[in-house]
Amino acid sequence: MNEWARSIQNIVLEIDKCIKNKDDEALTLEHLAAFLGYSAYYVSRKFREISGMPLREYLRGRKLAFALKDLRDTEEGILDIALNYGFSSHEAFTRAFKEVYGLTPSEYRQNPVPVVLRTVIKPFDCYLLEIGGTGMASESNEVKTYFVTIPEHRFLHIRNVESIGYWDFWQKQSLIPGQDCETICGLLESIKGKLDDMGGDQADSSSGQLMAFINEPTGRICSWGIPLAEAYGVRLPADYAGVIPSQMQIMDVPEGEYIVFEHGPFDFETENAAVEARIEQAMKDFDYPASGYVLDTTPGRVFYFYHDCRHFWKYVRPVKKLNG
Repeated sequence: MNEWARSIQNIVLEIDKCIKNKDDEALTLEHLAAFLGYSAYYVSRKFREISGMPLREYLRGRKLAFALKDLRDTEEGILDIALNYGFSSHEAFTRAFKEVYGLTPSEYRQNPVPVVLRTVIKPFDCYLLEIGGTGMASESNEVKTYFVTIPEHRFLHIRNVESIGYWDFWQKQSLIPGQDCETICGLLESIKGKLDDMGGDQADSSSGQLMAFINEPTGRICSWGIPLAEAYGVRLPADYAGVIPSQMQIMDVPEGEYIVFEHGPFDFETENAAVEARIEQAMKDFDYPASGYVLDTTPGRVFYFYHDCRHFWKYVRPVKKLNG
């Protein structure tokens, strides 16, 4: 099953690539099946089994999700957006959009409220599948340590004060209506103005300092705040004034200094546990007094954690000057 979860994840990534490249000829069951090297019938059956929806429905919904972002972020005409994503007319696009999101494209453009993008699926999430690797980590990737100043921002999230780890967090959240992984990830994906959507390196106009590149839209974004609570969410600009989904909360995070412990790309099936041990050891061994800093556990400070094995594993921990 894990091997097929990986295969379906590869199809999900291939679909997004084809939609972005406007390559409709590749968005067929036959092409996607050939991409994996299996029969169309078998791929169709396994996709539905793992994702919970037919491939045809997923393709249609994924195109609508891309169209929604174009409505939100561009001034392109609604008909042009409809045609770009394979809809035959303004009317056909409007019907499909309203059926999925409960409002018309023009209504959404005028008021881009958060909606659940049901096509945000993660069939091969190593933490939800509990398959973190136990092998040795590559010696070529050591843990880098550096300090950054992160400007004031807002953190939109859900939190749980009782969970222990990512898998347990989502198990507990799934028992709360509207707070399961699929719904929350789908909502966060639709939020306009996320700092991770803009690349992360955002200059703070008041200080001229850069926000370190610590966000990655497809990665795991969690935090442990003071008081201790595990959370899942996205960073937003300090002046964000958009709608806050009813099942979420938002907090203002002041400008502050942080220490980052960063490991490079790795294979989570074989290296995850070893990388985790390596980065935990680096945090344990770090000589704070020699650096002139100490961890800042003042209420309101946030510990960020970013996990995307294709790019990095990072702990971002709040600090303050030793005699500050």
